[in-house]
Amino acid sequence: MSDTQPASVYDLSHQDEAESQATFAILVDNEPGVLHRLVGLFAARGYNIESLTVAETDRRAHTSRVTIVTRGAPHVLAQIEAQLQKMVATRHVQDVTRDPNGIERELALVKVKSTGPERVEALRVADIFRAKVIDTTHESFVFELTGASNKIDKFIDLMRPLGLVELSRTGVLSLTRGAEAL
Repeated sequence: MSDTQPASVYDLSHQDEAESQATFAILVDNEPGVLHRLVGLFAARGYNIESLTVAETDRRAHTSRVTIVTRGAPHVLAQIEAQLQKMVATRHVQDVTRDPNGIERELALVKVKSTGPERVEALRVADIFRAKVIDTTHESFVFELTGASNKIDKFIDLMRPLGLVELSRTGVLSLTRGAEAL
């Protein structure tokens, strides 16, 4: 075997594909073990979950909506989608990232400890980002911010030098515009 041949069939193609992020909205049966199987699917194949949000959406239909943000080459993302579709408890899978009607939002709570000019600047930045002050003391603020993940990232970057001390994020939620449902 020469050095130019790949070691396995998995090395034959896809070597130069750029990775991208994908958000999958999955409607699943709300039953014990479904989330474990979903996460196990990712872990068994070595895929990373960047964000995971789960909640029951219809008690009568016993369904939950799972939103998973992951990253990979196009062939890997297609493989993830196909594997999600094959799961027994899955009712529907949608790649929200590729849907032109897709909407993605995230919620963050950001605690900033500051006094003097930094405190004034933190309030000014919060106003620009339309962050809501939900708690305040003489030395700190807790801001609530909703928006796209990159908006929240930028807000956090601006708050770091102003005294950011703690942060909590929900993970991505998604829907599509229009009257159709998942």
